[in-house]
Amino acid sequence: MTARDEARRRRADARDGVRAYAPEAGPALPKRLVEARERKGVDLLRAERETKIRARYLAALEAGDYADLPGAVYTKGFLRNYALYLGLDPEDVIRQWKRERGDLAIPAEPVLAVPRPIEAPRQGVSVSPVLVVAGLLVVLIAAFGLYIGVQLLRYAKAPTIAVTNPAQAMVTVPDGTTSYTLQGTSISGASITITDPGLDQPYRVNADDAGKWTADVQLRRGRNEFDVSAVDPQTGKTSDTTVQLFITVPLPAVEAPQLTLSSPEDGSQFSNGAIPVNGTALNAAKVTVSASRVTSGPAASGKPSPTPAPTPAPSASATAAPAPASSPDVGPVTVDVAADGSFETPLDLSAGDWLIQVTAVSADGMTNTQVRHVSIQYQGVNLVVTIKGANAWLKVWVDGTISPVTGAGGVVYNPGQVLTFTAQHSIEVRTGKSSATYFTLNGQNLGHMSSSGNPETWLFAPPNPPQKTNRT
Repeated sequence: MTARDEARRRRADARDGVRAYAPEAGPALPKRLVEARERKGVDLLRAERETKIRARYLAALEAGDYADLPGAVYTKGFLRNYALYLGLDPEDVIRQWKRERGDLAIPAEPVLAVPRPIEAPRQGVSVSPVLVVAGLLVVLIAAFGLYIGVQLLRYAKAPTIAVTNPAQAMVTVPDGTTSYTLQGTSISGASITITDPGLDQPYRVNADDAGKWTADVQLRRGRNEFDVSAVDPQTGKTSDTTVQLFITVPLPAVEAPQLTLSSPEDGSQFSNGAIPVNGTALNAAKVTVSASRVTSGPAASGKPSPTPAPTPAPSASATAAPAPASSPDVGPVTVDVAADGSFETPLDLSAGDWLIQVTAVSADGMTNTQVRHVSIQYQGVNLVVTIKGANAWLKVWVDGTISPVTGAGGVVYNPGQVLTFTAQHSIEVRTGKSSATYFTLNGQNLGHMSSSGNPETWLFAPPNPPQKTNRT
């Protein structure tokens, strides 16, 4: 075949190639893409969310503005993904894009057959932009997968909790300790909860960035129990284990009070006035005094009875003194104990034989009791006047003579004040407020003579009953 025939054949093949890639009948690619999207029933914004291709690039494809796209490589990728999303044949779309772009409409130049040159040595691997982008995507996907794995592992793992102080779960602290500092470790920022069964609300502290935490707790005498747990504030997970601590504060030895009764002596006889009850009570918070009438026995016969032995001190497990066999006739009267342990109180008793019981009570409820038998035989008149509830003015006559205690002008007394008067035959009292003036005659409590708030005068001359007089 001659060179002329060869050139003629090549021109014919070029014409056939042009005809083979001639545009087919149908809409242009931009219109085809718009119609396909409208058939799918989506707008560009939704297509952007679902294809991850920016809306302005999709709009450029549908308008045929290829110059607004990043480049041929990206345009080809966008067309392929968009065609798949719209349900079109991606290869057909790529071919139509090339045709309309003009890539297939340019006939190839005749190629002259020349001898093949000697092959040059192969070049090294060339790195194209596509490979760079693909590598970056692989790295990003791997990093994202690693992050997701770490987060899943964190959310699946509960926080740790440990107590470093005290080093042991059960400790005993010195007597009198009222607080203790707990220390431990957990995860960074963990919320530490310390529960005490004796409190309504638990203690709560937060761990620092290093996971260390400190909490001060209150202690009571005896055994104190604490449950320590941790919560991850980001995941809400609670530690799998709860640390239990037992801190014991020693209880003091319980001692019964020591009671020494100085007055009255056992078998004493009194003729007038209130019976003085005094003594010392060590390790006692208070002293109670009561009296009961004796209807038989040594005191009733006027013979002194032997001094009874003090009531034995109860055991450390006791919490209160035994209840008396029957209620006393007088009292019980509570008496405060001074700092040195001394106590004193008068006890007004009427004529007759009495059994006086004095009981010392410690702060822990331990008791010690002593008993005295006494006999009361009043001679003459013994009158105890007590002011209660309000101030009262008093003027007193003893056996018809003004008492030096009140004088002729009288004296105003405050609530709580007590006056004692003795006479051979009679005592007469004028009070400015009868309702606030109370009387005890020869040990018998008479109360107030009248509930009136006006001045009144009363005569006490036993065995006659009290009488109201006009003396002023």
